[in-house]
Parts: sequence; C-alpha cells; structure tokens
Amino acid sequence: MVLAAVGVITVRNPVHAALFLVLTFFTAAALWLLMEAEFLGIVLVLVYVGAVMVLFLFVVMMLDINVAKMREGFMRLLPLGILVAVVMVVEMLIVVGAKTFRIDPPAPSPLEVSNTKALGNVLYTDYVYAFEIAAAILLVAMIAAISLTHRRRAGTKHQRPSDQIRVKRNDRVRLVKMKSEKK
Repeated sequence: MVLAAVGVITVRNPVHAALFLVLTFFTAAALWLLMEAEFLGIVLVLVYVGAVMVLFLFVVMMLDINVAKMREGFMRLLPLGILVAVVMVVEMLIVVGAKTFRIDPPAPSPLEVSNTKALGNVLYTDYVYAFEIAAAILLVAMIAAISLTHRRRAGTKHQRPSDQIRVKRNDRVRLVKMKSEKK
C-alpha cells in the first residue's frame, strides 16, 4: 500500500496517478479484510474504487491538464514538502509508540454481534449528522466535476440539434444525372 501511495505522488501522468490510487484503495481494503472488518473493506472497494475513482478518472481525462505547467514549481517547494513529510512521520511515530494510545483488545461478547451490525448502529445513531454531511459534500463534488467537464472550450466542434432538425433534403442530397456506362 505504501509503494502504491508513493506511486500516486511520483508519476507524471495524472491518469497513472489515479490508477495507483485505485491500487492503494484495493490494498487498504485488503488490510481491512485481514483485520476482520469485512464490511469496511467491501465498502471501500465499492464506494471509493467503484464510484469516486471512476468519477475522478473521468474528470482527469476530460480536463486538459497541462502537466508541465503544474510541475514548474516542484523543485522550489521540495524542501517544504520534505519538512512536512518529516513532521508527519515524527507525529505518527509518537502516536504509535505512546503507551497512552494502546488499548486492550475487547473480550469476546457472548451475544456474537457482527461488526457490520455494530458499525451500522454507531453510524446511524451517534454519527448520523456527520454521515449526512459527508453525503452532501460528495454530491457537491460530483456536481462540480460534471460542471467542469461540460464547460465550453475553444477549438472544439459541437453539434446543434436544432440545426440538424431544420435541415432540408436539398441541403444534404444532390442528385447527379449521368449516362450509364456501356460495356
């Protein structure tokens, strides 16, 4: 998963970066499955790979992104990027190494409640507003992506259905009278 994530930020082609992100999501879903959180793994594949990444790939391919222009300031901002990466790694090491964040695994419940049911109960009771806000944000992102792809660009050809309906037979067909050939 880490190698795929590195591929997302290092490749030059935005479509390849999106495909590396799909690979990252698949490996994250595999980790969820290994941790016995089957529902989260399947939802990660269905929602992110099946919907969000398809939409993202659609937008990336429809927009004319000038990759050379985007990469111009890369070397200028590289020291800041390295500093942010080092700070994040130090913070992750502090959190992972701290004894305060460690919890004991829960004892098996005699009721045998599945993780899917427990997640559904928490998601639709305690976090229902956050869930609805996330849905609204995804809706706004989808509308923005569609509006970006439907903008008019100079130099593209467009059809006008009204002109196609208004056309007459004489505008399209020209009858040519020729003598037949004799053999």
